[in-house]
Amino acid sequence: MVTPKKFTSVWMREPRGQRERGLTRDQIVKAAMELLDAEGLDALSMRKLGAKLGSGATSVYWHVANKDELLELAMDGAYADVVLHPGRSWRETASDFSYGLRGAILHHLWLASLIGVVPSLGPQALRCSAMLVDAFDRGGFRGMDVDFAVAAVLSYTLGATLPEASWRSAAIRTDCTEQEQVEALGPVIDRVAAEHPALHERYQSYHARDYDPKLARKIGFDYGLVAMLDGLAERLRQAGSREAQASPASATESTTDQRT
Repeated sequence: MVTPKKFTSVWMREPRGQRERGLTRDQIVKAAMELLDAEGLDALSMRKLGAKLGSGATSVYWHVANKDELLELAMDGAYADVVLHPGRSWRETASDFSYGLRGAILHHLWLASLIGVVPSLGPQALRCSAMLVDAFDRGGFRGMDVDFAVAAVLSYTLGATLPEASWRSAAIRTDCTEQEQVEALGPVIDRVAAEHPALHERYQSYHARDYDPKLARKIGFDYGLVAMLDGLAERLRQAGSREAQASPASATESTTDQRT
């Protein structure tokens, strides 16, 4: 039997203090995120980060044991971009979270490769989770429905955003614009969609007029999010109706028991 690898996390230990005339952990994380934003995930190394900071790799290792810990810190730094406001309704909080996480992923494209691989256990990620749970609980969701609602919002956001992040990353790697990507796909789609005339006609109609792929994805994201939140609102309404219907029956049973 293979022994499972012991899980370790940078969040399991207290951050070390700043060495005399040394770097702080916040400085290291900020520089790491800048390097990731500029050059991507594969470009990050302790040596390269040390050079960017004008220091040796030893100064980086004072605060993080390895690259995995550094990525945990950078990932949580990206979650800081998600701005949530205490006391807002469940729908407003879910919308703020969804748009905020989408924005964070599209701003930090490397984040798309870490989600689901690097656990989101940092204080910023947990802040988002806690505020979502609180908003749904205050909004009337109960029991496991709170967890399911949070999962629905997260799943929709990631499902709609990660492919877009991959598309943008591909454009960067090939050094072309999104419009150039769309134009390059045109002849391919004309050929492969020939046996699906209705689908082919829709594709041609989009591109017969001024087509902004970035705007189209933004509108599409909004459409899907509103539809998903409408579905959660309907589930909440149905749950409330069931409770209201059950209450008179419970009261009758209680009265009968007392008379007996």
